[in-house]
Amino acid sequence: MILAERSARLAAEGKLASACADLDEARAEAARAQVDRSSHEALIAYFKLEIEKLRRQIYGQRSERTARLLDQMELQLEEVEASATEDELAAAHAPAKTATVRSFERKRPVRKPFPDNIERERVVIAGPTNCPCCGGSRLSKLGEDVTETLEEIPRRFKVIETVREKFSCRDCETITQPPAPFHATPRGYIGPQLLATIVFDKFGMHVPLNRQSNRFKCEGLDLSVSTLADQVGAASFALMPLYRLIEAHVLAAERLHGDETTVPILAKGKTVTGRIWTYVRDDRPFGGQAPPAAVYYASRDRRGEHPQRHLQNFTGILQADAYNGLNALFEAERQPTPITPAFCWAHSRRQFFELADIAKNARRGRNATAISPIALDAVKRIDALFEIEREINGLSAEERLLVRRERSAPLLVELEAWLRDQRNKLSRSSNVLKPINYMLNRWNGFARFTEDGRICATNNAAERALRSLALGRKAWLFAGSDRGAERAAVMLTLIMTARLNEVDPKSWLADVFTRIAEIPQSRLRELLPWEWKAKAQNAATAQAA
Repeated sequence: MILAERSARLAAEGKLASACADLDEARAEAARAQVDRSSHEALIAYFKLEIEKLRRQIYGQRSERTARLLDQMELQLEEVEASATEDELAAAHAPAKTATVRSFERKRPVRKPFPDNIERERVVIAGPTNCPCCGGSRLSKLGEDVTETLEEIPRRFKVIETVREKFSCRDCETITQPPAPFHATPRGYIGPQLLATIVFDKFGMHVPLNRQSNRFKCEGLDLSVSTLADQVGAASFALMPLYRLIEAHVLAAERLHGDETTVPILAKGKTVTGRIWTYVRDDRPFGGQAPPAAVYYASRDRRGEHPQRHLQNFTGILQADAYNGLNALFEAERQPTPITPAFCWAHSRRQFFELADIAKNARRGRNATAISPIALDAVKRIDALFEIEREINGLSAEERLLVRRERSAPLLVELEAWLRDQRNKLSRSSNVLKPINYMLNRWNGFARFTEDGRICATNNAAERALRSLALGRKAWLFAGSDRGAERAAVMLTLIMTARLNEVDPKSWLADVFTRIAEIPQSRLRELLPWEWKAKAQNAATAQAA
């Protein structure tokens, strides 16, 4: 009887152990399947993001929603990557309880190599002096394996003590002493690299000075907001000659992109809605060789007198939205000559798109309005013009004009006739009537891109120049004064122009602060971003040779 009970107990324990083993294997398989799925989701999200970036790089700004789409895709990639890593660690832990399920090795996108100019520290782990198997000391090195780890070194500050020895002549008693070292700003005791960091963080990364001051305190350095503000004001004054040079370069263009955006300005305990205006010179779409640049201005309101003052000597082509304040610039009696208007197809398309956005309408649920078939058809017709524009982007003005006359002009004639026909059929209360009238009332300005190869179909260059400002408003909330808005316009001009020329604004500003006080006025153009970049490239080429 006892033997029978013992046998039954052993059999039950065996079955339980077998069941536990099966459960462990099932859990390991499930964990492996989960991490496999997470890994594939991460790869899919990564490749989708890369494809969208390549499309944007090749074809330009595809629509006004592309930037938001990229931000959403990057956020999605961040989340699925984090989830995939969690699942991978869980899958790696699960096979430890079973010998039959192999661990999972996640497939990741190929990691980009670290830059060549990054600081490197070599740590050598000493090898054995004796063989761990037989104890022999006759070891021969076969090679080595190198593991790279990216690490952060906390920001360091240093005080440079410049000693100027003073001498007196025993013969004539004249006292001589070397001149004091140059500081980028009057009363300055901040070096050019740190000053560039403060200025770029405030205007390029939209970090207000109070947050910068708190960050410096956390790093053991007490720099008050008033001290930082004093340095920023002095830096803006020192950089004003470069601002004037960039302004002259932009306004000397044959064609400009113009736009404006709101900027809250503090005024007597409340804020008023001011404006930041931008004019962008970018000749690259029609093969121009002039360096791209952007100039910004600030104003307290949106009155038309501001763009009239900004462009008082400009006589070329202005690509802009149909803002009534610009009309005085296009009048025939304007002196010296009227500016030629060219309106933005992306802006007109946006008005139709709002009435034909199927995805947005679906999210409204019961509050959704009917999709306008006329608006949807208009969007498709405009997109056909955009497809042609993507193909000819970067060609010479003559080549672009030839293609437009051959392919775009017939589509344009057909679109105008279709719009007029639809307008005649619509009632006055129709929502789609407003965008149709918006285009037909300004048709010559919209159709002008088929008459001049230098004109772009959209004003996206100016809208891109204002995008960082729109994002920055969420960080700094408002400009502290009219002078603050004007100072922001000056610094944005320098930073955006550097970015348009693919120059690191922070490195460029640091070098400018180092040299601007000593360089002669006749050579000040050497500090412009495109000249600075060319000189740096030539120096690198000469050093490599």
